[in-house]
Amino acid sequence: MVNERELVCDAAADPDRLLALQALDILDTPGEYAFDRITELIRLIFGVEMGIVSMIDAHRQWYKSVMGLPTQEAPLDGTFCRYTLQLGRPVIVPDARQDARFYDNPHVAGGPRIRFYAGAPITTATGEVIGTICAIDRQVREFGERETAILMHLAALVMRELELRQEASTDVLTGAASRRAFKQEAGRHLALAQRELSPLSCVAFDLDYFKHVNDSFGHAAGDQVLAGVVRAVQSGMRQTDIIGRLGGEEFTILLPHTDMEAAVAVAEKLRQIVNGLHFSLGAPQLEVSASFGVSSLAPGDDLESLLSRADLALYQAKKCGRDQVCRAATPDEPEKTNRRRVLVAGQISSDAGRDAYDCTIKSVWDDGAEIAVSLPGAVPDRFNLLLRGAEEPRACVVTRRMPGSLEARFIEA
Repeated sequence: MVNERELVCDAAADPDRLLALQALDILDTPGEYAFDRITELIRLIFGVEMGIVSMIDAHRQWYKSVMGLPTQEAPLDGTFCRYTLQLGRPVIVPDARQDARFYDNPHVAGGPRIRFYAGAPITTATGEVIGTICAIDRQVREFGERETAILMHLAALVMRELELRQEASTDVLTGAASRRAFKQEAGRHLALAQRELSPLSCVAFDLDYFKHVNDSFGHAAGDQVLAGVVRAVQSGMRQTDIIGRLGGEEFTILLPHTDMEAAVAVAEKLRQIVNGLHFSLGAPQLEVSASFGVSSLAPGDDLESLLSRADLALYQAKKCGRDQVCRAATPDEPEKTNRRRVLVAGQISSDAGRDAYDCTIKSVWDDGAEIAVSLPGAVPDRFNLLLRGAEEPRACVVTRRMPGSLEARFIEA
């Protein structure tokens, strides 16, 4: 007999499902108002404490939007939504203490002390479940056919929002390139730069304390600020530069034929342009600032690594006080030959298989991989990595640990 955990693992690891999720390019993106509205609607319509819009990869439930809980993700094994994923239909739990599946769940017995759960799958047009939306409460509740139908409609709205983003080439609000369009165009420029051995740089920026703008003046005012900032930034760009909105108030600019020193100068000019803006949202006028991170193309880079280093530099700028420009360090690691982005299920094991962790492989190259895992610090320096569908594990050694993931080099067993 196949046990419950194996059924959940099979559903989470399904390659077609993960391929559909990867195509949406939504995992680990910044929070966005469009999805926050859905979670707020969940709480308002059903009168519950917690609302979640989540995506599920091979080992975790990641929250694109969450209200009422402090966390941003959870290991899939411990979630209610693993049943929604497995069954592919709504799951309603009026009282978790009286449900044989959940009465001893740590989130029921302790933690947030969940009593009520209602979850619906977010399903693609081809029938792949890529995530869930949930209504959760600490009180026992009834949830009838009408409420279930509403929850399913909200899940469909989330899916439609994701589909529209795939179809759009321009962000309607700001006029910047959409996330998909920016990455497509940036990928072409990166390939050209690598072929011609020409410099290429990337500037990531976002507005400082932007949540305060939305909270104090409303989202319509926040939209006005975003659109005004992008117009101002575009006035300081060349025609060959590309600006994309990658999520929320986070933007990225690709600078072809630009080395690090020149890119830092561009970022500083744009920082000053943003600093000079004033918005008539109240009295006195609102002034804004932005933080910037700069990276330049290095040997072995792909688009994801170039963008990732710019993001890390951006977060460093925020950590150091905001309203400044930080440059990314040149990577001193070996070249990642033939690196390619994937999203496949895997398992990390050590101590002769006695310790095992479900994981998601994010990218692979000739002699290594980037692996998403819930607790990177718990993974030993040496381990075995088994990819879903492979017959033999690969021996690995950790080369880099990051929040939520690690990089490893393949070694001889």
